[in-house]
Amino acid sequence: MINNFKKFFFYYLSLLFIFCFIYLVKKHDVGNDSTISEWIINYSGGFTKRGIIGEICILIANTFNISLRDTILIFQIAIVALYFVLLFILIKDIKTNRIIIFSIFSPIFILYPVAEVEVLARKEVFIFCIFILYLLINNPIFRDLYKVIFLSLAVLIWEPVVFYFIFFLAVDVIDNKWESIDKKFFLNLTFYFPAILIAGYIALNPISVENHAILENFLEKNFNETCYMSCGMLKSKASLYAQFEANFEKYSFEVFFRYFLIILFGFGPLIILSKNSNLTLNNILFFKYFSNLFMPISIMLLPVIILFSMGYDWGRWVNISYVFSIIFYLYLFKNKKINLNNFILEKRYFKLINNNKIFIILLIVFCFGWNPKTVMTGDVSTNPLWKIPYNASKHIFGFESFRILQDSPLSIWHKKFIE
Repeated sequence: MINNFKKFFFYYLSLLFIFCFIYLVKKHDVGNDSTISEWIINYSGGFTKRGIIGEICILIANTFNISLRDTILIFQIAIVALYFVLLFILIKDIKTNRIIIFSIFSPIFILYPVAEVEVLARKEVFIFCIFILYLLINNPIFRDLYKVIFLSLAVLIWEPVVFYFIFFLAVDVIDNKWESIDKKFFLNLTFYFPAILIAGYIALNPISVENHAILENFLEKNFNETCYMSCGMLKSKASLYAQFEANFEKYSFEVFFRYFLIILFGFGPLIILSKNSNLTLNNILFFKYFSNLFMPISIMLLPVIILFSMGYDWGRWVNISYVFSIIFYLYLFKNKKINLNNFILEKRYFKLINNNKIFIILLIVFCFGWNPKTVMTGDVSTNPLWKIPYNASKHIFGFESFRILQDSPLSIWHKKFIE
């Protein structure tokens, strides 16, 4: 896998995309699908958060006389395909080692939305594409223009992206080799202001009850759609306090302990890599105060605590945070902006997984043996390696089609090993 990573990674993404396609086709007509509930939000009742994609889908549906759900399906397949293509472009030529392999195949990264179909093609996939595209731009002028336009668009699509703006800023600091806060640094910040102002306006101006009723009537009258779940929460969780309050009764020691372990193990390979990596230039603003990348990345993720406090979908927040973190790290690694201490990795970690059989077993168990559920109160799910193809086959051929795969000796061994 290490020597032929590009080929294996291509096969991996291709197979996952096939499963994504099957799941999206199957679930786009489900009446209570949480993904669709977010995509049908629009501006028919006035300006509201996350309405721009729904508005575009409605415009296309009306223009070409296509059903709204079919239009959304086309968009979902297209954006997931773009995300996978961009991931392949960014990662394909990376010189891997076994820890990097574990970090790329972590169950809280690419696999997660396929294992948790409820999360598949949620609007954060647009944000991932916007971030990767930003990393692929080399011209500073184009980057500045990109921030003004596409970060503003990102906020209109999914406003919590503001909690991850610091990753864009960190890329600016490193690529521009800024050693101190100067006029150029403050000038760079101004390109983030339009998006931040839009996010502030959205936070302070939730949709009114009357306008939400107009939105509901519009969906019902024109598309026979009810404004449920994410769409309905525009009214039920309109205020900032309501978003925090909704989580209070869900908190428990079990929830916090479970997610501590999920983050520890899911981020584990990246933690190892970041603790053994430092920037090639040791005088870069902010980063120069730390001996490795672990603390800077941890600090960059601190704003996400607010998102955890406001939202119920903790599995999604872990996935989104990991995507930004690992993409940020791999971008720096690929472009030789960081030094990875292979000597320490070899001495402390590689010996444990140097044996090919042990490596493969650990890879299967760690990367394909579990995944977090969507909501904070959900327990950890197991066996996505089997559940993903098994569930996909049920959609195509019927319930019993993969019984032979489910009851195969390898599947039974894997389940027992996990247990």
